[in-house]
Amino acid sequence: MVLSRRDAVVVFLTFAFAYFISALLRAVTATLAPTLTQEFALHARDLGLLAGGFFAGFALTQLPLGRWLDRHGPRAVILGFLVLAAVGCAAFALAEGFSSLLLARVLCGMGVSASLMAPLTGYRHWMSPPMQLRANSWMLMTGSLGMVASTLPVQWLVPQFGWRPLFLGLAALILVSMALIAWKVPAGSAAPAPAPGAPQASYREVWRHPCFRRLTPLGFFSYGGLLAMQTLWAGPWMVRVADYTPAQAAAGLFTINLAMLLTFWTWGLLTPRLAARGWGAERLIAWGHPLSFLPLGWLIFAGGDAGAWTWTLFCISCTFMALAQPAVGMAFPPALAGRALSAYNLVIFVGVFVVQWGIGLLIDGFQVLGLAEPASFRAALTVFLVSSVGAWAYFMWARRDNPAT
Repeated sequence: MVLSRRDAVVVFLTFAFAYFISALLRAVTATLAPTLTQEFALHARDLGLLAGGFFAGFALTQLPLGRWLDRHGPRAVILGFLVLAAVGCAAFALAEGFSSLLLARVLCGMGVSASLMAPLTGYRHWMSPPMQLRANSWMLMTGSLGMVASTLPVQWLVPQFGWRPLFLGLAALILVSMALIAWKVPAGSAAPAPAPGAPQASYREVWRHPCFRRLTPLGFFSYGGLLAMQTLWAGPWMVRVADYTPAQAAAGLFTINLAMLLTFWTWGLLTPRLAARGWGAERLIAWGHPLSFLPLGWLIFAGGDAGAWTWTLFCISCTFMALAQPAVGMAFPPALAGRALSAYNLVIFVGVFVVQWGIGLLIDGFQVLGLAEPASFRAALTVFLVSSVGAWAYFMWARRDNPAT
């Protein structure tokens, strides 16, 4: 079933509202990092684990999520998951210690884990391939809008109302989004049941696919690393390395996320035209992703002299990786779309968890070895840069037999 233009816009906006809340919830840890660190006496490793717990919860659900999306359709699945998100927000607002904060963040991650995969699975059924690329980019633009809302607006609201009421408000917004989805999103779009005796679709087909395999290291280190930096470590870098105040760091995060919003909007305009001219997702990633190594290298070299604008350039240049998700989805038939997208999302968010926590562990570890805190941040980013370059090198090696992709 292909939706009419009007219905497609309504469905997109309905899903986009839920994804806006998901992205706000995902990124708010970076803005609240100084407040939570002071109130709960958190170390860098604690902060990394707290932020990474969201993505750990996200990753835990991805494999069953893919099966359920293919079996039950996007609407039923996302409604069930958002219940967990509302509970997680309420639990975070009531938390009294690090353990309860971490458990609540895991619940939040599990609850919003269908907020992008459900729409992308639906778009695979309801839209043409060029429109899928555009819808994917504009969903990510909506996510960037949520991240923008997680910066200066949160920084302004917290002194007035406190961070706990903020999370209760997010729980209420999730309930509103559930009502809109139940009202406006079509039911169904589940894969038809296989005929008796026919082979069952499985994740084995996904894991073995060459497209999936060559994009996996990039999804883990580069796309996961982008989200890890954008949603956590860019903020502490600005405060602890570049000597920003918390308010200045929030303004820096606002700049980063606003730039990401505009970048994804531009991608949504350009990708159908580029695809028509032979510039597919993998070709763009091959030539565009290495641009991200330059600002990352400057961060490591310049240290405290590199702040919000360098982080902005890094995040913008990493957006080539956002093309990987629709590329994976379109490499599989619609009956496997949910599994393929969720499996790749699992790769990404396991990467986010590992990079977020790993950076925290490295920062603490380098300080134990005698490095000052700014030097420890720079050393940790060096490890991340080497990993990202290695992932891109593997991707280029793996696609050598299919250079036109």
